[in-house]
Amino acid sequence: MTMESKAAADLTAYLTDHLPADLERALLVGRVWRDNVGPCVVVVRAGQAFDITAQCATVSDLLERDDLLDFVRSAPGEALGPASALVDAAVGRKEGVPRLLAPCDLQAIKACGVTFAVSLLERVIEEQAGGDAARADALRASLLQDIGSDLSAIKPGSPEAEALKKQFQARGAWSQYMEVGIGPYAEVFSKSQPMSAVGLGADVGLHPESHWNNPEPEIVLAVTSRAQAVGATLGNDVNLRDIEGRSALLLGKAKDNNGSCSLGPFIRLFDEHYTIDTVRQAEVRLRIEGVEDDFVLDGESRMREISRDPLDLVAQTCGPHHQYPDGFMLFLGTMFSPIKDRGAKGAGFTHKLGDKVSISSGALGTLVNHVQRSNTIAPWTFGVRALYANLAQRGLLKGAQ
Repeated sequence: MTMESKAAADLTAYLTDHLPADLERALLVGRVWRDNVGPCVVVVRAGQAFDITAQCATVSDLLERDDLLDFVRSAPGEALGPASALVDAAVGRKEGVPRLLAPCDLQAIKACGVTFAVSLLERVIEEQAGGDAARADALRASLLQDIGSDLSAIKPGSPEAEALKKQFQARGAWSQYMEVGIGPYAEVFSKSQPMSAVGLGADVGLHPESHWNNPEPEIVLAVTSRAQAVGATLGNDVNLRDIEGRSALLLGKAKDNNGSCSLGPFIRLFDEHYTIDTVRQAEVRLRIEGVEDDFVLDGESRMREISRDPLDLVAQTCGPHHQYPDGFMLFLGTMFSPIKDRGAKGAGFTHKLGDKVSISSGALGTLVNHVQRSNTIAPWTFGVRALYANLAQRGLLKGAQ
């Protein structure tokens, strides 16, 4: 086996191991749908899954507990077998077995954009291209020459960043994306609604009017109402470059669509083995595999290159200025901006229907989804009212207070 083929085999194995590499010591929280029952809160201890809904009816309530780690380690529950069986059922789309859902429920789903220098450049390209993918290649070359600075070396909000801003303004080259990329305030937007995210194995959706789009592989923090980050999971912030590129005011249309947000497989809780420092050093890898054209694209996002610390992003999202009483999930951004041509030369990457998207990080596992149109995949119908009606019918509302 050549070095190249071994590397490819290692990457394939890495991306198909859907659970944390150190599963035996990982403390995981998630949700499953059980037929004839409804959504259930599950915990994974030593690789085994337990339904603890009778003890705590929502993940939001669970993460708020002062004794979170002790409770998750010891709470009695109904044994569901190995977590690997839940993952296999989700990836294989098996019927009649517990099906993994996105691991959050009542939490707001927020996202940070332009937190890496590479993604900053691509957002500026989108803006200047006005959503036209055919102009991307020429604009990229021009901008690289025009910027003339290593933006990754610039600390956002610093005197150096302010001086660079004045230079660009003087040349008429300042951008709203550069403002949030190196200015004092991060871009934080509402990615999706509570209960609307999809989980492992589900279809993700592209708006039917989009023809230039890509996945965004990210680490997502689970944050309590007290602005305390208590764990992390993987996320795919499906990105519509043509729609957002026309105008930043179309961000909602570009970002919040049916199936445009995927999370999972589980939230891994911070403990003595997995901490916020693990997140700071994590590598997030991605593979896109086309079914129409045998296209393969591999990429990665290195969290050590993020321009703003994850906890700074939490503080910019939640504090005296803004509260989230049910907690929130926070996408931290990505440095992955695919530019490999797929189709027209110079147009860069865009999805084709059926694409398999695998997002992976060793301590969190792998999140796999398949790309379809947001108007053809299963509609979102189970929201907060449906959840509470279901819990009331099961006599579990006392566990959600």
